[in-house]
Amino acid sequence: MTRSTTTIPFHDLTFVDDIPKLRNVEDRLHRFLRGLRRERQDRDHEAGKISEDDLVNPYSLVEDHDRARIKRRAARYVERVQSSTGMYHLSEETRARLTPLRGGLPVTRIVTEHEADEIAAALHAEMPWMARATEEVWHGLRASARDGLPGVRFAPLVLNGAPGIGKSYWARRLAHHLAVPTVKIEATGEPATFSLVGLQKGWESASPGKLVQTVLSARHARPLVIVDEIEKAGEMHSNKGVRHTLTDALLPLLERMTAAQWECPFFQIKCDMSWVNWVMTANSRKGLPEPLQSRCVVLDLPDLAKDQLRDFALAEGTRRGLPEPAIAALEDLFDGGAIANARLSLRTVCRMLDRVEVLARKPMLN
Repeated sequence: MTRSTTTIPFHDLTFVDDIPKLRNVEDRLHRFLRGLRRERQDRDHEAGKISEDDLVNPYSLVEDHDRARIKRRAARYVERVQSSTGMYHLSEETRARLTPLRGGLPVTRIVTEHEADEIAAALHAEMPWMARATEEVWHGLRASARDGLPGVRFAPLVLNGAPGIGKSYWARRLAHHLAVPTVKIEATGEPATFSLVGLQKGWESASPGKLVQTVLSARHARPLVIVDEIEKAGEMHSNKGVRHTLTDALLPLLERMTAAQWECPFFQIKCDMSWVNWVMTANSRKGLPEPLQSRCVVLDLPDLAKDQLRDFALAEGTRRGLPEPAIAALEDLFDGGAIANARLSLRTVCRMLDRVEVLARKPMLN
């Protein structure tokens, strides 16, 4: 699926095709000064101002104090050129990693409100029990199209509900319909703060975060970030006692104005992250920091009913192209009461569909 895009600058870098080497600049200045003085000497000789015995070897026309001045001037020139790129502090290898940013990056845009309606309708048809989340995004998509924005924006969401109702799955389907890459962060399974934004150089495990890595690898400035179980995110402390929390890392990225000038800790360059959209999931409001709630729309979602799971399983099986006997077997499974007392969730139903798909695709053995 493809959608219209707009290219935004995204960064404050200047890519220079050929940054001159200091030695080359010095050599060029030496040749220029030597040639200038040789021409002057030749004119003075022709005019009779100096005799043949006064002529100086061209290589002796540039003296030691001239070389010292040239060295200083060349160094200032190269430093100014490198500083103008915004990458003076980076090694050549690190600069090469930023090559995908050259010329700016695309962001997905919604051209018409009708296009926004189609996306919302498709998402609702797949997961009608997520209507509140779909409606919130729908309003953002329509506003983006109505205002002629270069990209798509909707308020950061926190989807609060029981495990297994499909919060993360809904977010992935939203990214699919918007045709944007995703960044997945497990708030409880990793050092989520550093995983998201990265770690500055000087640390043993210094690296760019998943957000910047995805932007560079996908060459897209507007991924959808999914943060799972945000209410369970812990905190880390450095050897000096400095506290690092996921909320602290998120807050400047959730505010559009600060996100537009966000600085990557690893590359130490400013990036426009204001077009990134956010979907966070939680199993309870307990543990959600107040600063986070004040910047997001927190939606309390209902539990899943068995008939909703049944409808989802059949629709998803059809979407995956499962053969009719497999679809009929799924229908009998739900309608026949075989799983009436089972504790089903969207997660278990998806695993069930994966298994059915594997079995349906196996070749027949004679």
